[in-house]
Amino acid sequence: MANFKDRVEAEYEAIGNTLSFLPEKPISHLSKLELAGLAALIHNFYNGVENILKQIFQLKSIEIPTGSSWHQELLLKAKNENIISDKLADKLKEYLGFRHFFTHAYALDLHPSRIESLIEKIVETFDEFTEEINNNF
Repeated sequence: MANFKDRVEAEYEAIGNTLSFLPEKPISHLSKLELAGLAALIHNFYNGVENILKQIFQLKSIEIPTGSSWHQELLLKAKNENIISDKLADKLKEYLGFRHFFTHAYALDLHPSRIESLIEKIVETFDEFTEEINNNF
């Protein structure tokens, strides 16, 4: 079984591969199908972040939240346990909110302006996340 660093690196790689599919053309020019695909990439990005946080919780013997609000509790607990900064937690909260929306919405309900604001910050947010995780673990 892979060790902690190997599992985290595998998640970093998966997230990086996901982000490599971000479109270069303006989001306003995407079809509904392309927009839905882009939304799935944002969803996958945040899932990868959660996977890394769960690995850290296991490493530190911190109980991983369960129940219907475990996604919110995971992020809050990561902040409260000083795994991530308050600033980064606030940024990730936007992706958590989108993850929830995407999971429960129809693709036709996706709005380019909402997705665009997340896409504009996603690489920077990922870089901040990896920096904080690498510096602390």
